[in-house]
Amino acid sequence: MPDRTFLRWPFFDDAHRDLAARLAEWATREVAPLAHPSSGGVDDACRALVRSLAAGGWLRYAVPAPYGGALERLDVRALCIARETLAYAGGLADFAFAMQGLGSGPISLFGSEDQKRRWLPSVAAGETIAAFAISEAEAGSDVGAMSTTARRDGTGFVIDGAKTWISNAGIADRYVVFARFPEAGERGFAALVVDAGNPGLRISARIDVTAPHPLGTVMFDGCRVGADALLGEAGGGMKVALGTLDVFRSTVGAAALGFARRALDEAVAWTAGRRVFGIPLAEHQLTRVALAEMAVDVDASALLVYRAAWTRDTGAARITREAAMAKLHATEAAQRVVDRAIQLLGARGVVRDSILETLYRDVRALRIYEGTSEVQKLVIAGQVLAGSGG
Repeated sequence: MPDRTFLRWPFFDDAHRDLAARLAEWATREVAPLAHPSSGGVDDACRALVRSLAAGGWLRYAVPAPYGGALERLDVRALCIARETLAYAGGLADFAFAMQGLGSGPISLFGSEDQKRRWLPSVAAGETIAAFAISEAEAGSDVGAMSTTARRDGTGFVIDGAKTWISNAGIADRYVVFARFPEAGERGFAALVVDAGNPGLRISARIDVTAPHPLGTVMFDGCRVGADALLGEAGGGMKVALGTLDVFRSTVGAAALGFARRALDEAVAWTAGRRVFGIPLAEHQLTRVALAEMAVDVDASALLVYRAAWTRDTGAARITREAAMAKLHATEAAQRVVDRAIQLLGARGVVRDSILETLYRDVRALRIYEGTSEVQKLVIAGQVLAGSGG
């Protein structure tokens, strides 16, 4: 049973505690059969998880209440609790939930009333799968270097270019696409919603990664969309992208926290029962040192993640510093915790598809996507210097 004492912290109210308890019970029962598919079955597994999450009512936390959601607005603490809980149960379940939130987040945060009513209810109901398309082959951490373009054409827009490393590529029903918008100047970008069935959109390649999930390259060739596809202002696409990531970056830290908490629990259970040199492994001093350091990493991550979420939920317009700190520490710490847990289990920790081996593959990408650890450090330093007048 994972440690839930953190829910007593003042960051949470009773609704959050209730969500955590209900989702943990559901995930224990429902997630395991779907969360660890072979690479060949990952698409079907993701679709099944989206349907299952919707049936359980959990996708309602990914959109605001007026459009089928559970809460009046996106609640970052609820999103973080959901991601931590699902990651503890299975990485693919976390992925399926996270992408429904991130893929529709630009619409929730920046869409018009008509756009929200048209596109968000089907996300909450699990009827459509969402995707967020910003990365390019030569524009990963430096998103401003993207070369995909959007131009006006009559009353609509035409998109040309390619996006890669796109989660849900090939199974998404709808993509939020970010493109350079030269009409608005050098720093002009546009955020546009594109249906998967658009004849100007195609999936050129799927990408296999260490922790299997739908990932690929999306091509846009004369891809025409109507004026109603534009989110926010023409030229204001970077504001949409950064504003969305500001909300969801903390949730990446929450997923890492879920992985780390599971690794710690597995290590505690194993060392308590495993006897080495005539006594339980947990009685050896070096084992205790390892477990103590793992526990500190887990709690420090939880404090940073839920501080960032609470800060946003209680009215902060931006949580750039807090979110960057949460993601940086939680993802780096989770890598350490999982690695140390494998060390404690020895050979059993590296058996293919065992819990810890799966966690080792699941956790690694979190230090890269939605801003690498190195980028987070630059962001934090910039915030610190700005705050001190530097």
